[in-house]
Amino acid sequence: MSTNKLKKLPLEKDIETKIVLKKLSSAHRALAELKGIVSSIPNESILINTLGLQEAKDSSAIENIITTYDDLYKAELKFGIFKSLDAKEVQNYIAALKKGFQLISKNNILSNNDVIEIQSVLENNDAGFRKVPGTVLKNYSTGETIYTPLQDYNTIQELMTNLEKFINDDTLSEFDPLVKMAIIHYQFESIHPFYDGNGRTGRIINVLYLVIKDLLDLPILYLSRYIIEHKIEYYKLLQEVRKTNNWENWLLYMINGIEQTAKETIMLIVQIRLLMFEYKFFIRDNYKFYSQDLLNNLFKHPYTKIEFIENDLGVSRITAANYLNKLSKDGLLRKEKLGTGNYYINEKLFKILTRKN
Repeated sequence: MSTNKLKKLPLEKDIETKIVLKKLSSAHRALAELKGIVSSIPNESILINTLGLQEAKDSSAIENIITTYDDLYKAELKFGIFKSLDAKEVQNYIAALKKGFQLISKNNILSNNDVIEIQSVLENNDAGFRKVPGTVLKNYSTGETIYTPLQDYNTIQELMTNLEKFINDDTLSEFDPLVKMAIIHYQFESIHPFYDGNGRTGRIINVLYLVIKDLLDLPILYLSRYIIEHKIEYYKLLQEVRKTNNWENWLLYMINGIEQTAKETIMLIVQIRLLMFEYKFFIRDNYKFYSQDLLNNLFKHPYTKIEFIENDLGVSRITAANYLNKLSKDGLLRKEKLGTGNYYINEKLFKILTRKN
């Protein structure tokens, strides 16, 4: 069992070794390419919604909150009859992510009040930082306690105030922003300031920090899939820093995750963009009702419905239904029934987002 003796930031030692610096250059190139390609998608809500839902699903899965894409997209339809608790948890995550982006867009900082608000949306409570001792981190498989974070409320608050300064005051450290992101993630997860939702809140902080540092314009670089694929290593390296203060392996893990995820996200956006062109030309050439707002709707919502079209296009219910039924008749959408309502699946987009051939 490990009990944390966390030190305040900034770190006293130089952890940017030669191998870390070499890895940083390729990660920055991938991030810059991702930032550039985002502008090729005409409406930012398309990427925030579709990729954000993916991240919500994957980040929740790390905490053993499991839902399917089908459940998740059905929950987004809000028909009022779908009651998957796990899907609701994932919906809370995307709401918390969007809230975080909204908060940092105002002042380009991330305060502790912002972090508390993000966690509040995520967990649907107002508990704030831990005040009652007893929190321990256990191995899900064995039940063994692997780490005991600090228990004293005043110490938690003091360390979070210090972390807040480290996040927002660049004069405290000259480390590369990606190194700082890895440090921030380690420190936040080790403080473990909340009763619940620390892992998911920490992963939201990761991407918001990249936006604050102008490495991304939108919060669309999500490490959760990478962490799932290397989950054992993730927890092992966190513990390694806590026990031995060896930062190099942890930094390389995180920087590699940023680079790999950026490249995967670039490919995903290219596929989405090509499919949007395909739909745009087909609808424009075959129907009189083509509009950019219609196209945006079909790609913002992998599962759409009549009400979404009504709201986004400002048309009547009859007109919206007519559009969707014609598109489903020609195979651009697949019409399905849920309760007394209909919904329409953009199957080609669904396959891209779920990595299905």
